Amino acid sequence: MSTQDTDSGSAAGTDEQTTAAVDSDATANETVIDVSDVTYGYTATPVIEDVSLTIDRGEYVAIVGPNGSGKSTLMQLILGLLGPDTGTAHLFGERADRFDDGDRVGYVAQQASAAKEMPITVREVVKMGRFPHIGFERIVTDDQTGIDALREAPLGTSLDTLNTVFGRLTASDWKAVDDALDTVGMSAFADRRVTQLSGGQRQRAFIARALASEADLLVLDEPTVGVDAESVDAFYDLLAALNAEGITVVLIEHDLGAVVEHADRVVCLNREVYFDGPTDEFVESDALARAFGTEPRFLTGVDG
Repeated sequence: MSTQDTDSGSAAGTDEQTTAAVDSDATANETVIDVSDVTYGYTATPVIEDVSLTIDRGEYVAIVGPNGSGKSTLMQLILGLLGPDTGTAHLFGERADRFDDGDRVGYVAQQASAAKEMPITVREVVKMGRFPHIGFERIVTDDQTGIDALREAPLGTSLDTLNTVFGRLTASDWKAVDDALDTVGMSAFADRRVTQLSGGQRQRAFIARALASEADLLVLDEPTVGVDAESVDAFYDLLAALNAEGITVVLIEHDLGAVVEHADRVVCLNREVYFDGPTDEFVESDALARAFGTEPRFLTGVDG
């Protein structure tokens, strides 16, 4: 190889490394949620008014406020389930109400009676997380890649293609399901019906469904309602572990003490934003007193 070729190859390698580093930084600094000057009302009276909120990749944010403060409405706007009357809401850089990359978002709702009565197993719940990945776009379009895959695993590649065509889960899908169950500690309950689970176990199953979808954003709406205290602690330990792995967590939680203990950032809402910042600063502020209209007793004895 000539010196020129070596220099050229070295330069190309340096360019590739630089590009990879830039892409990595861009991903790390990605804006996941961007709500700007949003107002929304079910009637002429706004439920939320002039709300702005930006959440970046990897953050752990709790949204708190009194009943009827607009927390769940804001979450629906963030997820694109509602469109703002004024202002804009974006999810991963796209208009939230037009966002269609559903596998990037995992949503865990409040404990609902319907969820408690579903006559399906835990594994079947988690399997639902793989459905957004099933489709013709999964079939390899690069001819050389397809040839290499067939050479290395002809039977497996053929079966995966057939499963994709007929809308069935592939071996890699089932591995994702099993990995998700293992991550949330529910492997031993995989074949148990959801109706036989405790509140905490049920919520873990729904988080596993989000993990199976390979979600980048986990949105939870008061997920610990009806869950016993011991399970709540384990639940928050799980959220912390997932966040440490890079998953963005947005949480609406009525347990303000748990928010102070676990979240890195707090948004205090009562139609408008009263506070948005680090948890320790939230504890020292008067935001809750102003938002709730009363001195919050839950903070008594909490170390700043």
